[in-house]
Amino acid sequence: MHRPTFKRHALLPAIAIAAVLTTGCSSTSPTSTDSAPTTAVESPTPPPAAAQEQLAVVSAPSGAATPTAVADGGEGGTARRSSLKVASYDRKTGRAVISAPPVKKPTATPTARPSTEPSAEPSAQPPVTEGDIIASAPAPGAPDGVLAEVTKVVGAAKNGGTSVETEPAQLNSVLGDSKAEGEVPVDPSAMEVEPLVQGVKVSWAKTGDLHFGPEGAKLPLGSLRMDVGAAVATAEGAPASSAASVEGFVQLAPEVAFSYDGAKTSGASGTSGTSEASGNSETADSPGAAFLGLSGEWASQWTLKGRAAGSTNGQPIRIPFAKLHADPVIQVGPIPVVVNLDLTCYIQVNADGKVTVDVEQDLKGDFRVGGSFSWAKGWTPVSESDMTGEPLKTTVTAVGDVKAALGAEATVGLYGTVGVTADLAPYLRAHADASAEGSADGTGSATGAYALYGGVDLTGTLNFQLTIFGTPVLQTKIPLGALHHEWLLTKGKASTTTTG
Repeated sequence: MHRPTFKRHALLPAIAIAAVLTTGCSSTSPTSTDSAPTTAVESPTPPPAAAQEQLAVVSAPSGAATPTAVADGGEGGTARRSSLKVASYDRKTGRAVISAPPVKKPTATPTARPSTEPSAEPSAQPPVTEGDIIASAPAPGAPDGVLAEVTKVVGAAKNGGTSVETEPAQLNSVLGDSKAEGEVPVDPSAMEVEPLVQGVKVSWAKTGDLHFGPEGAKLPLGSLRMDVGAAVATAEGAPASSAASVEGFVQLAPEVAFSYDGAKTSGASGTSGTSEASGNSETADSPGAAFLGLSGEWASQWTLKGRAAGSTNGQPIRIPFAKLHADPVIQVGPIPVVVNLDLTCYIQVNADGKVTVDVEQDLKGDFRVGGSFSWAKGWTPVSESDMTGEPLKTTVTAVGDVKAALGAEATVGLYGTVGVTADLAPYLRAHADASAEGSADGTGSATGAYALYGGVDLTGTLNFQLTIFGTPVLQTKIPLGALHHEWLLTKGKASTTTTG
């Protein structure tokens, strides 16, 4: 049952109103005049038990406009929108201060109630009680947002508000039996970018035609672009003219994919299924399905020049050039769900130190990574990528191999917990049997044989923190599964000479 304080001051969305009706709570307002038929005050017919609330998944309003959601302890239903705010939060101790907007006292009316009736002081009742679940956007001391259950109401805080003790909660405690699904673009202007090498340039374009970056840069709306040029280790003994370097750009438009279905499958009622992926038994409190992932459009164009040094101890040389971080808030019905997104963009070169190249590739496509939960199968990985490329320049000299990637490591989580890690590595690979020169239009000359390939490697893991949905604990990390796709860009044959 909702407390009177929240009924008077919280903005109840349709989902909360439905909850009030189905629990049979009557209105506190007086009976209407005689003109209203007597049937008007009868309890409305509740919706069918099988009806499932469909919650919208959209970008949350920014700043102070982002609402807080509160679920009453012991109700087992979905949360409602609330005017409460998390004034401060300490993740280590779980101590938080909850503030409520000032209560406007009604104008004194001596005849409003008999003098013998005790007066009610709204400020005397704490804004939350034990068992309440609080879902909040980033707040002071909680840059990753708050999803916590109140375990104890301590009392009034020194600087106002109510001090409470909390422990981490799970999403099914606020989403209940509802259903939600959607993909929300990440605002590129809200991403914090930390360049790790000199010469990194950042530009972006968001909806509303707002743009930041180099003059003349043409970006699709919602895209973030990073231009980089960096020297890489040159092979020992290589001439000065063969100094190795990578130059180009990465452009991406990331979207957070989120879905939840609180209804159990028909075959799961009353029984416990077994999770094939996690090796754990399901519980009756687990949702029927859930998904968290990252998807988006990808474009990159880069040039690899010179004779790169051989790999170190058999490992590729990796040069991170930028770190990106964002905490987008997606609104799932009345509930602000905080997504934590980290990206590290890098250059990676794997070479034998023998081949000298001047190659360039233009690559475009999309990707989708994440974790999918179902009652029957538990957590299973999702790893997809559809990319194509074409060569813009090809010069390969001497016998040898070289592979260069311009990729990104990504982590996606909720409320400060990592759920999915992924490494997306589009690459360019050259192999030469002798020395050759060629181009995309077929012109050039060759004295040996060469082949230039484009490709993408996608790896990663699901982490046990995905249990924030209320699903069973993963005993081990689940690999996403290595996705490897390679295609021929261009090749040349010995004793072949062509002209344009």
